[in-house]
Amino acid sequence: MWADADRSVWRLGGESRPSSGEAPRSPFVGRKRLIKGFRQIVVLTVASRILGMVRDMVFAFFLGASGVMDGWVIAFMIPNLSRRLFGEGAASSSLIPVYSQELERDRHQADRLARTVATVVFVVLSVVVVAGEILIWVLYAFSDYEATRLKLALCGVMLPYMVMVCTVAILAGILNTHRHFAAPAAAPLVLNVLLIGALCFGGWVLKVPPRVHVFIAAGAVLLAGIVQWAIQVPPLRASGVSLRPAWDIRSPAFRRVLTLMGPMVLGLTATQINTLTDNLVALWLSGSVEKGPFFELLGRRIEYPMWEGSVSQLFYAQRLYQFPLGVFGISLATAIFPLMSADAARNDLAALRRTVSRGLRCSAFISIPATIGLLLVSEPLVSAIFERGEFSPADTIGTTFTLAFYVLGLSGYFAQQVLTRAFYSLQESDIPAKSAAVAVIVNVFLNLTLVWFLGAGGLAAATALCSYIQVVILTVVLKRQLGRAILQGMGRAVLQTIGLTIGMEVILFGAMHLMRHQGDLLQLSVAVPMAAGAYLLLSRIFHVEMLSLLFGTRHHESSCDT
Repeated sequence: MWADADRSVWRLGGESRPSSGEAPRSPFVGRKRLIKGFRQIVVLTVASRILGMVRDMVFAFFLGASGVMDGWVIAFMIPNLSRRLFGEGAASSSLIPVYSQELERDRHQADRLARTVATVVFVVLSVVVVAGEILIWVLYAFSDYEATRLKLALCGVMLPYMVMVCTVAILAGILNTHRHFAAPAAAPLVLNVLLIGALCFGGWVLKVPPRVHVFIAAGAVLLAGIVQWAIQVPPLRASGVSLRPAWDIRSPAFRRVLTLMGPMVLGLTATQINTLTDNLVALWLSGSVEKGPFFELLGRRIEYPMWEGSVSQLFYAQRLYQFPLGVFGISLATAIFPLMSADAARNDLAALRRTVSRGLRCSAFISIPATIGLLLVSEPLVSAIFERGEFSPADTIGTTFTLAFYVLGLSGYFAQQVLTRAFYSLQESDIPAKSAAVAVIVNVFLNLTLVWFLGAGGLAAATALCSYIQVVILTVVLKRQLGRAILQGMGRAVLQTIGLTIGMEVILFGAMHLMRHQGDLLQLSVAVPMAAGAYLLLSRIFHVEMLSLLFGTRHHESSCDT
């Protein structure tokens, strides 16, 4: 058994993972692994997010904030939400801690578990897709509204992507456990490249109308799923993981994964579910030429609080606030989750407390300046990125207003990612699920209340507020289980970060003011790098411990791991 385990050494920067009989991992080794894993993921995620922003610019150019774009956003929500659930959520997060334990005990059983989970996900989702396709096309046949038929047709074309992307997510979770982060992090690059190519080909070469254009993009999504799966295969084979199907659904390990997965679907994806709710409420409460400006309720004529295009404005605002969240927040959580799972598998709670503490402090170090920075540059940012082609100045104003409310929840979104994974590393999924249920219920109530006062901005504000509700619940319960050490140094880190952020924003505001007569793109190209550089320089001068996570420097080691 140990010969097999030796061949499957967990690697990150050439380091091997100690077996259960060895001494506990030292704080510095854990910190070193965290740094290398985080940096590797961030590099590829930054490339993916930049391409994603280019993709959104192309969407804005050809489709703007129109009814057709609303249709694309709604139709892509289902496979995209499944990616969030499985890629950044339930299936991979429930697999990693159990798979980690099995690797400690028996490599053969661990491989069988991984293959069983991948096979079950593929088969179950294939059945769901077939049933979904039947329902979609039945609804299509009986629909009277052209806009609804467009949404249903697009949904029918892209629904099979759900099977591919979720299977890829399971394979990515296996690779992350073996400390291989490159191929999983590169998968979104494929989707972005193919969508950009399809949109440009359809718009500039074929010159098709928007209602045809979106179906070309939908075809590119299906092709992306196949390529994303293919690029996971070589590193899996290099890690010694077999790709043969398995169906060992009666094993205790698989049952533990299944037990964890159900609550995780809700617990880890509360923000995504709230975002989905935002989009659906915006769809239902938006007037249009086809629907008219009013609707009837209990005999009363009520004016819609939003107009067609609000779903698109929510989408563009979500893409902007999710940029720092995806690059840093989810990358950080992805890098530390295998470490937390390994700590929990060895019952090394001291190391687990240190890892959680580092994750929370790093979240504050990134999210606080990102929040203030995005608030200051929101309007020129939206204008510079999206305002061209079919995207109008009015769309810029609406998207900027919505973005401001989403951004206020950035620190909550970051902390959620770390705290939920701390529970999952302990194989406890009930508390995140219950906290998420509270957040989702409150979000629905706030959506239906704030939308009448703030329009799409009210929907964004509800999501932001609910992120902090979930964080408070998770923090209180985790403190009871692991002790106050998970927040050790947090107050000092937050105060330091606020002080550094003030210095950074003085530079940002000053540069923007001096260049106020220049174009938005030139303003941002100069002011944002200057502000970021000032933030990092001030962090270096004042020996801020979390800077070491970004650059791997060794100063302040002791404080990092206290």
